[in-house]
Amino acid sequence: MRVRIDRYLLNVAGPRRTPALNRHLAYLLALVAGVLNSVGFVAVAVYTSHMTGLTAMVADHLVLGDLRLVLAGLLALVAFTAGAACCALMFNWARRRRLHSRFANVLLLEGLLMLLFGLLAESLTWAHRDLLFIPVLAFTMGLQNAVITKISGATIRTTHVTGMITDIGIELGKFAYRNRLPAADPVTGDAAKLRLLAALVGLFFAGGVLGALGYLAVGFPVLVPTALTLLVAAWRPLAADLGLRQPRPPRPSRA
Repeated sequence: MRVRIDRYLLNVAGPRRTPALNRHLAYLLALVAGVLNSVGFVAVAVYTSHMTGLTAMVADHLVLGDLRLVLAGLLALVAFTAGAACCALMFNWARRRRLHSRFANVLLLEGLLMLLFGLLAESLTWAHRDLLFIPVLAFTMGLQNAVITKISGATIRTTHVTGMITDIGIELGKFAYRNRLPAADPVTGDAAKLRLLAALVGLFFAGGVLGALGYLAVGFPVLVPTALTLLVAAWRPLAADLGLRQPRPPRPSRA
């Protein structure tokens, strides 16, 4: 049993991907995204995963003249983009060096950010602390949305619920369609895709409930268990690199 757990932890965030491993990691990250998004809203009244809404908020409040909300929205947009860019930098650096932790290092950074934020945010009493909280949460969201995009080849998102519900509707429409023309290509729904999408939306919702209840009960430390879960998922590929990596021989020159 211990060997199986160790092998699973090595693979779940490791470089060799399978559809099952992608699903398992996506389930975890959808739950994490729900918790983060909910905590952000209850704490600072901003959904830090909702870039469409934040873009609309910036436009609306720019016209209405509320420059503070414009600033908050811009900080979130820039931070989310920076998080996705940071994921790409970390992933490609590790991929080119053939590290086991090409995905796990991003989860490590996300977990550490969540852990520090969960432990320290409650002690910050600055009147404008939301202007710090919003970009931290949005950066974390950008990190995790980008890493699951990389892992799944852009077939899975964990924060883009609008897109997932759209795809659920499309698949339901395919199942409802009646193929009455024998000569035409049949329309068939994808049951596996529908189950995956429904599970991701359900886990995002469950994370939102847990995040809101937890924040109202204990405040920002509600993020600590979630952060520790990400660190557990990340540690085994990182340990493999630290323990097994050997110096590479120099490449032959092309002279």
